[in-house]
Amino acid sequence: MAAQAAEGAVVTAFRSVLSRVHQAAERSGRPYERVRVVAVSKTKPISLIRQLYDAGHRCFGENYVQELIEKGPQLPEDIVWHFIGHLQSNKAKALLAAVPNLDMVEGVDNEKIANHLDRAVANIGRKPLRVLVQVNTSGEASKSGVDPSGCIELAKHVKLECPNLEFSGLMTIGMADYSSTPENFRTLLNCKTEVCKALGITEQLCELSMGMSGDFEQAIEKGSTNVRIGSTIFGPREYPKKDNSLYQSPCRRDFPKLSSDIYSLAVDDANDYDNGNIMLNSNPGQSIATPVEAF
Repeated sequence: MAAQAAEGAVVTAFRSVLSRVHQAAERSGRPYERVRVVAVSKTKPISLIRQLYDAGHRCFGENYVQELIEKGPQLPEDIVWHFIGHLQSNKAKALLAAVPNLDMVEGVDNEKIANHLDRAVANIGRKPLRVLVQVNTSGEASKSGVDPSGCIELAKHVKLECPNLEFSGLMTIGMADYSSTPENFRTLLNCKTEVCKALGITEQLCELSMGMSGDFEQAIEKGSTNVRIGSTIFGPREYPKKDNSLYQSPCRRDFPKLSSDIYSLAVDDANDYDNGNIMLNSNPGQSIATPVEAF
């Protein structure tokens, strides 16, 4: 009964979010259909994702490679998946191979990851992967993203040097408090204008992914075409408590039968947890790793 109540609450919360998105789009003078809602299901069970799917929603996002690799194959193939946040280059191939319906990576923050994604797409033989260049508009060291001054060169690299990637726009993870003037949103808008001019494309072809649970309405009013909403739909995140006996870098000799890709994921996730890496998710300040026992 509790699970059913939670699932019902998720659909109700999602419908409330859609209503707020529609109103914000109207205030910005745009039709609401031009704003995509990515339901970010980080740490949430497949049952809740399925409930939203059954209610008609198709676009979902995850922040952790291993979580997406585990969830993706268990859900319908017509789900449009977004990977959100910093993606380590050694995880690109495993992610693309496991989730063929991965539609977009938000976002690419350096040429190295762009090149890795480009090669992985070519090797797998799938359709071009849409990517957003991640811009660090707040200047916070805890966040990934290219400096605004470097976004043109990175966008050019993706568009001109990565034939298996489709440059689709820009994304940012702004500062937590938007009660005052949202300078980060304006910074990304300025980047969009400069990138479109440099690439010779219309601004309609350059998406802006900005806005999360606490600020998506302001982001839409400032021009966002893609909002990433998690806790407002699914409720508070459910992170495991840190336990050094569970979250430790696995030793290769202890797992001789693991493929190199899966072993690498285990090591990297454990190290991310140990090092307090907060650049892997859209809500900085939290981190998660995959328990060694899971493998």
